[in-house]
Amino acid sequence: MSLEEIKTRIAKAEEAAGRAPGSVHLIAVSKVQPNERVEAVLEEGHRCFGENRVQEAAGKWPGFAERFDGIDLHLIGPLQSNKARQAMELFDSIHSVDRPKLAKAIARLAQELGHCPDLFIQVNTGEEEQKAGILPADADAFISECRALDLPVKGLMCIPPVDEEPALHFALLAKIAARNGLDGLSMGMSSDFETAIALGATHVRVGSAIFGERVKPTE
Repeated sequence: MSLEEIKTRIAKAEEAAGRAPGSVHLIAVSKVQPNERVEAVLEEGHRCFGENRVQEAAGKWPGFAERFDGIDLHLIGPLQSNKARQAMELFDSIHSVDRPKLAKAIARLAQELGHCPDLFIQVNTGEEEQKAGILPADADAFISECRALDLPVKGLMCIPPVDEEPALHFALLAKIAARNGLDGLSMGMSSDFETAIALGATHVRVGSAIFGERVKPTE
């Protein structure tokens, strides 16, 4: 599938949901994709990309940023506190704020650096032990804690369990966001982004449908 086909499907989903055209941001997930595939999408004019790992992004994006204007880079994978500084210098948005220790580290660095990326709080809607994210029951208190630290919280993010109906998780995330006055909803991937848009997604994360299957890095 091509970038244009995905954009067309997003536009149709926006229209079907009664959403304003262009209200959904397409994050092209470029993690573990060869540089030539990423460059081809940049050449098509797309500028919004997502990476899972700070280290991989640091080796890839500064070079692209020298050649292409207006890149909007999103960290969508887990962030270790000791990588927070590097992440804040590299990314425009971080979608995986998921614990008080990380929030405090980002707040401290924001004071030091004089800027802070847009932040999304990751909610573990499926309450899966192996998955990062704040539990739904703790989300309101954590959002308040982040706001008390003067952090620019723009919205929430979730990754539904693979074996459950994603719509239930998207609806839960939207409900938590609404009661906390948050507009941003980072939810929906290649297989379910239309459902996510119907339930209010503002950012959808699409990788394999744009770039083809991921290429595993060689050891």
